Amino acid sequence: MNDTTAATAVPPADWRTALELTLLGAIWGGSFLFMRVAAKDFGAFALVEVRIVLGALILLPFLWRARHLLTARHWRCFAIIGALNSAIPFSLFAWGAERAPAGIGAIANSMTVPFTALIAFLVYGDRIGSRRAIALVAGFVGVVVLASGKTQGENVFAAAVAGTAASLCYGFAVNFTKRWLAGVPPLAAVAGTLSCGAIMLAPFAIAAWPATSPPLKSWLAAGALGVLCTGLAYALFFHLIQRVSASRASTNTYLVPLFGVGWAWLLLGEQPTMTMFVAGALILGSVIVSQREASAPLR
Repeated sequence: MNDTTAATAVPPADWRTALELTLLGAIWGGSFLFMRVAAKDFGAFALVEVRIVLGALILLPFLWRARHLLTARHWRCFAIIGALNSAIPFSLFAWGAERAPAGIGAIANSMTVPFTALIAFLVYGDRIGSRRAIALVAGFVGVVVLASGKTQGENVFAAAVAGTAASLCYGFAVNFTKRWLAGVPPLAAVAGTLSCGAIMLAPFAIAAWPATSPPLKSWLAAGALGVLCTGLAYALFFHLIQRVSASRASTNTYLVPLFGVGWAWLLLGEQPTMTMFVAGALILGSVIVSQREASAPLR
């Protein structure tokens, strides 16, 4: 290969990585659309139970394959992380989806990255630089802006707070997973936490199960949440981590709110507002700065 050819050749994996990152952002952004469609008919707990059970079923073969590695301690960790990474945050997002446009939850979800950094600093003493500290403040300001907004005359404060609390749960779950489940294959760990989350949520889902069967469109949305946005999306995410890197795979975080707002606008006619744009810019800016500092070498 001559110098000219070497300079212009594009690594064959680059286009595939970009495509998979975009696909993952579109799927996870679409989860807020599906929750918006189904939550009013199912209720938060019943919808999330369907989602978690379907997602766990997709990933159970990975758990079965790793069963010889698991101890009682692992299952205790699965239970804690299952509550923090699925049962509680999924329910909070679904509860918010009953009350506010899908874009509200999608934007609030982006606070997972700065919350993860903050919890690593407060609980484990991880390094946090000045740029990341400023980014955290900007992210929290974005949440305040988001919560202060209105859509079609309705206050979205409760949904924004619920989404932010869900992201805080994710922040704890990410830190605990990294430190407690390092020796467990990632998809087996996800299957274990989802299974525990489904068991913990089951009594609440049974008690709150809708008296009349939800319409077909809501069942389809619930099925898409479980199979596509949970089971298959996690499989794609960890495939990306193995093929590229965790930091590069996590850049799909930038795309989730864009797709979340975009799908809701295109398919549900939910017009984004100025406060959503401002809040999204502040929160996404904090995510970008946080991830850049996290990937920078220590000096």
